[in-house]
Amino acid sequence: MTFAIAGAGAIGAYLGARLARAGVEVTLLARGPNLRALEQRGVRVLSPDGDFQARPKVVADPAHAGPVEVVILGVKAHSLTELAPRLGPLLGPDTVVVSTQNGIPWWWHFEGRPLERVDPGGDISAAIEPRRVVGSLVYFSSELVEPGVVRHLEGNRISLGEPDGSRSDRCRRIAEALIAAGLRCPVTTRLRQEIWVKLLGNAALNPLSALTRATLAEIARDPGVSALARSMMAEVESVAARLGIELPVSIDQRMAGAEKVGDHKTSMLQDLEAGRPMELEAIVGAVIEVGERLGLPMTHTRAVYACARLLAEKSSPRR
Repeated sequence: MTFAIAGAGAIGAYLGARLARAGVEVTLLARGPNLRALEQRGVRVLSPDGDFQARPKVVADPAHAGPVEVVILGVKAHSLTELAPRLGPLLGPDTVVVSTQNGIPWWWHFEGRPLERVDPGGDISAAIEPRRVVGSLVYFSSELVEPGVVRHLEGNRISLGEPDGSRSDRCRRIAEALIAAGLRCPVTTRLRQEIWVKLLGNAALNPLSALTRATLAEIARDPGVSALARSMMAEVESVAARLGIELPVSIDQRMAGAEKVGDHKTSMLQDLEAGRPMELEAIVGAVIEVGERLGLPMTHTRAVYACARLLAEKSSPRR
C-alpha cells in the first residue's frame, strides 16, 4: 500500500519512520524547519526499543505526493480545519483517510450534523467524504524534541476500526502494513465504544492536569481533585449511556489506572508547558456539546472547561 502522512509531528513522523524502515512507500507532509530537517536528514527516532533513522519521502505540497491509497492524519484536531481542504491531491477514487486525533473525531456526527466544537461549519466533513474514513485510537506516547527528531516514550499500539462497526478488508490491509512496521494494530468492531472509554479519563484528567500542573498520580491521590475528576467522569459516563454506549471500565478502575501510570503529564499539560494549543475542544468541548444536545447539565465538566478555556486564551502567544 502507498501511504501519505499529513503532519510530520510527534505521531506522524514516528509512524512515517516506522513504515519507511519496513519498506513501505510513505510520504510525509511537513512545513517550516521540520520540513527542512526531514529533507536533509530524514527522521531520527529515539526509543527505548532502539534508536533508528529513516528517510521517507517528504513534501510541503500535497500535489507533489500524488494520489495514495491511505492518508493518515497526523495533526491534532484543531489543525484539521486548515488541513482538510488541502488534501484533495492525495485522494484517489478509493483513498482511505485514517483519523488519529484525540477526543471526539470530526466524523462523529450527532443527529446527522457535525459537532461545531470539532468541525466548525462542517468544513472538514465537506473536504473528506464519510465513505473514506477509518477511525483509529493511538496508544503510544511520542514527542518531537527538535525538527526531524522524535522521542518515542512508551507503547506501540494503534487500533483501527470502521465507524459503523463493520469488518473490512481495507482495515485489515492497513493493519498488516502497520504490524509489519513493528506496531501492534488490532482491528476493532467497537470503535465508538473505545473512543468513549478513552474519553472517560481524558475529558476529566487532561483539563484538570493543565489547571493544576499535576501529574496523573498526583490528581488521583489528592482527595479534592480526585473527587472532582470522578464527578466529571460520571457526567461523561451519562452522555455515553444516553448514546447507547456501555462502558466496560468503571470510574474506580479508571482512577486506579491513572494512579498506576504514576508521575505522567497528560498531553494537554505537555502542550500547555510547550506553548502549543491544547486539544480542549475535541477532548472536552465536544463532550459538553453532545451533552447539551441531549439535555444533560454537565455541571462539573462545564465549570472545568470554562477555566481551562480561559487558561488557553491567556497562554496563547500574543499576535
